Amino acid sequence: MKWILWAGALTPLALLVWLGFTDGLSANPIEQITHWTGTTALVLLMLTLAVTPLRRLTGSNRFVKLRRPLGLFAFFYATLHFLTWLAVDQFFYWEDIVADVLKRPYITVGLLAWLLMIPLAATSTRAMVRRLGKRWQTLHRLVYVSGALGVLHFYWKAAAKSDVREPLIFAGVLALLLALRIPLWVQRARRRRVSP
Repeated sequence: MKWILWAGALTPLALLVWLGFTDGLSANPIEQITHWTGTTALVLLMLTLAVTPLRRLTGSNRFVKLRRPLGLFAFFYATLHFLTWLAVDQFFYWEDIVADVLKRPYITVGLLAWLLMIPLAATSTRAMVRRLGKRWQTLHRLVYVSGALGVLHFYWKAAAKSDVREPLIFAGVLALLLALRIPLWVQRARRRRVSP
């Protein structure tokens, strides 16, 4: 399953590179690359969030091992998305970058979503899981915040073009994944009340 995951996760990048070398990109290649990498990051992030509900629904733990590579690939594409804007679109013009972050809410929210993913990626190793103990699980709940901010970033960006169908689909998927976790949260809350 890991080989299938790696092949599937790297396919969007391979297709993007192939389109670049064969002049298959649109008239606005920067916009296409930005959209492609951002959408792929969100898809992989939703798949990461789907692992726990899928495990609970199927009763199988075989999917749990896929959560870390899915999350890391989501961070990888989110980083490509960010670097496309930073290096290719803005050419590292820091004054324009700061102005964009301050003036455009969708960029502010997108940057915050990416920044929240950094500690998650940095603490995804087994050694860090052992070192952080219970704090690791608390820290990694930031993935929900990052996912919500990522969807909001996409929505605000798409709203400027009056086409919010794609971000609304992501919002629906995220809402469903969060709803599926409600029974687990209720169960944990009851355990805390019972325990002395």
